[in-house]
Amino acid sequence: MDWDLTVSSKHKLLELNLRELLRYRDLILMFFVRDFATVYKQTVLGPLWYIISPLCSTLVYAFAFGNIAGIGTDGIPVLLFYYGGTMLWSYFSNCLNSGANIFIANAGVFGKVYFPRLSVPIATTFGAVFKMLIQFAMLMAFLAYYLVTGSAVRPSGYALLFPVVVLWLGALGTGIGMIFSALTTKYRDLNHVLTLALGLAMYVTPVIYPLSQVPERFYFFFYINPVSAPMELFRIWFYGIGHVPPAMTISSIAVTVLAVFFGLVLFSSNERTFMDVI
Repeated sequence: MDWDLTVSSKHKLLELNLRELLRYRDLILMFFVRDFATVYKQTVLGPLWYIISPLCSTLVYAFAFGNIAGIGTDGIPVLLFYYGGTMLWSYFSNCLNSGANIFIANAGVFGKVYFPRLSVPIATTFGAVFKMLIQFAMLMAFLAYYLVTGSAVRPSGYALLFPVVVLWLGALGTGIGMIFSALTTKYRDLNHVLTLALGLAMYVTPVIYPLSQVPERFYFFFYINPVSAPMELFRIWFYGIGHVPPAMTISSIAVTVLAVFFGLVLFSSNERTFMDVI
């Protein structure tokens, strides 16, 4: 008898099988719709929360760090500065948190039926991209307003490379998330470590202040923080203000590549045995 499809265990350290993922593209779409419906089912405002949440954070940051603490924004309008930073950080943290909960959140499905497990992190990352694009549309409306009113912001042609920043932060967050997802099946304490680390990491990322405000003796923390470079590059490309040392960009790209590689390796290795542990 000739079989149309043969399912077997993986034999390599890293076996992605992209053709199989393409075959299951409808399932990826289904997971994407499921996650969206689960969050916003029986809500009045629905996807508007995508905009309301970062806007509220922007107003709080502007009041606390701009007015009370007196932290400058390098001449970038306060609304653009804090909203853009909040949008990118939320996107990164969403990718990371979603990736970190893959095995625990989907244990019931994984234990009953076969499908390529990698389709779940792909779907959750697409969901984070969709949410971020809605916020990005609002940011572009704000940017258009400031350009019309004669603000000092000057977007450059590099703004067309925005998809690179999206891919960069998405790959970084999902890669780190998959590493944590593989480890938290055995060590649940890592969930608490991740929550604490994310909360602290935002303050060593130029989200609520520009990189120019950081004393040079503290630059080491921003070199080892891979989110710093894409965050500041976004401001340079869209607002025309800022500076990123080339070494910081290179180190961020290197960490991203390593995070994706080790995330895929650990994810692929763990998916065969996690049901015996979870």
